[in-house]
Amino acid sequence: MAPDNKTGDKPAAPTQGDLFTARPAVAPKRAAAPEVPAMQQGIAAKRREPALEEPHTYKVAELVHLASRKLEAHFPSVWVEGELSNCRPYNGSCYFTLKDADAQLPSVIWSAAYGRLKFRLADGQKVRCRGRLTIWERSGRFQLAVDLVEPVGLGALQLAKEQLAAKLKAEGLFDPARKRALPFLPRRIGVATSRDGAAVRDIIRVATRRAPVRLLIAHCQVQGEGAPPDIVRAIAALARQPDVDLIIVGRGGGSIEDLWAFNDERVARAIAACRVPVISAVGHEVDVTIADFVADVRAATPSQAAELAVREHARLDRELSELRTRLAPAARRRIEEARQRLDAEVADAAVLLRRSIDARRAKGRALDRRLDQLHPRARLAAQRRSLADLDGRLRAPPRAHVERAHRELPQLDRRLHVAMQRELAEAHKVLPDLERRLHAAMQQGVDRRRRTLAQAGGKLDAMSPLRVLERGYGLVLGPGGHVVARATDVRPGDPIEVRLGRGQLGARVERVDDESDE
Repeated sequence: MAPDNKTGDKPAAPTQGDLFTARPAVAPKRAAAPEVPAMQQGIAAKRREPALEEPHTYKVAELVHLASRKLEAHFPSVWVEGELSNCRPYNGSCYFTLKDADAQLPSVIWSAAYGRLKFRLADGQKVRCRGRLTIWERSGRFQLAVDLVEPVGLGALQLAKEQLAAKLKAEGLFDPARKRALPFLPRRIGVATSRDGAAVRDIIRVATRRAPVRLLIAHCQVQGEGAPPDIVRAIAALARQPDVDLIIVGRGGGSIEDLWAFNDERVARAIAACRVPVISAVGHEVDVTIADFVADVRAATPSQAAELAVREHARLDRELSELRTRLAPAARRRIEEARQRLDAEVADAAVLLRRSIDARRAKGRALDRRLDQLHPRARLAAQRRSLADLDGRLRAPPRAHVERAHRELPQLDRRLHVAMQRELAEAHKVLPDLERRLHAAMQQGVDRRRRTLAQAGGKLDAMSPLRVLERGYGLVLGPGGHVVARATDVRPGDPIEVRLGRGQLGARVERVDDESDE
């Protein structure tokens, strides 16, 4: 086979059919020969055929490389539409498969192009890919090297916005429970926006018209590639100011590309992490960004953000006047109710106090009675009564015995006389012995009762107040000779007598201190 001069590639290896049909391009001129039979002519022709060439053998890498160059040269840039499947991000790049109902195309988008995508690739998305067909020589894999991906039926920016919104919502950044209320009267309001835009002028105009408020402007880009980090820096700088209580982040209206910085994940997380409440004021009322969902309050326009942040002083004055008018009667009612509750509580406390005083007085009287019972004079009287009783009991048995003996004596005398008459001799013998036994028994009884009396007297003497006085105590007698038990029993100037263990003293009262239990 002749080489292709147009492409300059090496000639392809001849086929088995070409080997048998190959002929010289131009037959050499020979002298005329005599005619020979056809069979002889065929044999002669076979003898004149050239020798067969060996087929060219390629190395695997050489053949795959040649095929890749051919494929890339024929398909340098193509657009392919299909459905994504088996997306596998790896080391900054992403491997996936484009498929339709009849075929599949392995594809890859390298890290440089993958990083420029506004949205994330996911299985099931319908996309249009631009790239070149090639062969990955290491594995011999036919694939599409993609440099641009566009969603089908939905813009790339809109898809990226929806993907980021779903991610942040799953993390709870859109949760209403984490939204903070705006401060009632902020000390200072921070504004993160471009100082050259109409938004900052609207905010200043509306805010200063409503009240003499302090504003701190943090200039930043609000569109373009460098806008997201610049907005994040402005929010952080405002949040570091100790007197900034509220931050407004936003810009004027524009296309989705112009507003895209406020759909950036970095800006959304900076707003969510801000230490003070944030108002998002991006574009016009119809413009909605990720920043609006993350911020504590969303304003339709920058002017509305200023209205939400700054309360109108004239309106506040009117509200204060109305509250002052309503406060006076309400305060009087509250005071009257409090006075009534206080009177009731005072009455209850007085009743409780009287009960407590009565209880303490009753307890004091009971203690007085106990003290009177424990007083030495009372104890001495009780001991005296006990001693008299013991003395009576001690004297009663012998006297009664003697009396009874006297009453029985005549009878006994008669009986004794009769007995003596009968047994005079025996009586004379027994009588002396009986007399001795009787006197001995009587003497033993008297001695025993004397010992009992002596013991009782010793106990009485030990408990006598005189013993207490001998230990250093004194018995105070008033002007009438009565025992002074309380300081209130005498008055200053009264003469008193102090009886000691040995002797007594005359004195006069100089001072009376009444220490009451109550």
